Amino acid sequence: MRLGSSVSARLRVRILELVPRYAILVLLAALFVFPFYWMLVISLGTLQSVFVFPPILYPLWHWENFAVAVGLQADPQTGQFLQIPWPRYFLNTVIVAGGTTALVLVTSVLAGYAFASMPFPGKGVVFLVVLAVYMVPAEVTLVPNFIILANLHWIDSFQAQIVPFGASVFGIFLMRQFFLGLPNDLWEAAQLDGTGHLRFLWSIAAPLARAPMITIALFHFVAGWNAFLWPLIVTNSDAYRPVQVGLQNFSYADATNPVLHAAGSLMVTLPILIIFLLAQRQIVGGIAASGIRG
Repeated sequence: MRLGSSVSARLRVRILELVPRYAILVLLAALFVFPFYWMLVISLGTLQSVFVFPPILYPLWHWENFAVAVGLQADPQTGQFLQIPWPRYFLNTVIVAGGTTALVLVTSVLAGYAFASMPFPGKGVVFLVVLAVYMVPAEVTLVPNFIILANLHWIDSFQAQIVPFGASVFGIFLMRQFFLGLPNDLWEAAQLDGTGHLRFLWSIAAPLARAPMITIALFHFVAGWNAFLWPLIVTNSDAYRPVQVGLQNFSYADATNPVLHAAGSLMVTLPILIIFLLAQRQIVGGIAASGIRG
């Protein structure tokens, strides 16, 4: 009886310790989830319900709002069909996000391996300069990058949205940390077989770095998908605009329909949100495999 009561007492103490922690976690999770839920509520509501006070906190299930957003039904506010080329916008976004991700992976693997395993003069100083670039706000580089692209006649093109973001300080740092953790015995064994750095990287080091590479790919694909300011500056036509820029088509000369804008935003956000939820384990595993600790 004493053993059972002791176990029961320890269990109660453990529960009392965990309840505050989980309560805080649930509250934080609710704070993060609420913006997405509120976007869903607005997208399924009416224009009148958006401006009601106190606000309506549950969906009204007007699924026709999505049909209006994609141009299958007429806009009840204007009586016209929205002419928004969503397939083109999504295709452009996939091209830009995929191209940027592929280029970042190549540069991150090559630079990360060089900083980790290849001796060259001034390596430490160069790496510090690369890290210093990470502290420069992206807005500072907008004007010089635009001038360079204008001189190259790249404005309103895919390369204007891909090439300036083809290298990542975060990706280089992550890959360097991983390659530093590889056993030196692998390189010594490869040298005995006459393998050089490039062959060793391609055949041994890169396959072992799959986890951090997946993390880098996911981060930069999400960043490419959500890019707005730079594509807004360097694109002039729907042939090259991504979905984030395409959302501005919901803005009218006199007003903006928040219901249709929320429906369009939900359609744009949902694919990348699903990808992130499915790949969150790979993200955590990739960072852990690189030896980075919080």
